[in-house]
Amino acid sequence: MFGINGPEFLLLLIIGVMVIGPQRLPEYTQKLANLVKEVRRMASGAREQIKDEVGIDIDDVDWKKYDPRQYDPRRIIKEALLDDDTKPVSAGAPGAVAGVAGAAAATASESRPARVIERLAVGAAAPFDSEAT
Repeated sequence: MFGINGPEFLLLLIIGVMVIGPQRLPEYTQKLANLVKEVRRMASGAREQIKDEVGIDIDDVDWKKYDPRQYDPRRIIKEALLDDDTKPVSAGAPGAVAGVAGAAAATASESRPARVIERLAVGAAAPFDSEAT
């Protein structure tokens, strides 16, 4: 909290008590207690207002699901690229479905053209588009 450790906080507390003085200390202690009560009341009111407006209880929300640190773009792209788009439709016997799906996948892979990768010649400059930047 503000870079203050335990002994420093204790020293500041002692200095504060000495500056305030024993006559005004009960008054300031009461003000601090009222401030803490008011903050708790406001937090409770905000919780109730969220529950009324949104319709959910804050305690029931799975906050880990909304943690942005769990979203790894590399993992998401990898899963999207490796995702199998040809999922079999289940109808009839499981053996027949697997056989039909396997034959369909084999036919689909045979009908796809081979992937062509064009490479530049050694020492050739890469294409550059001056309007792209």
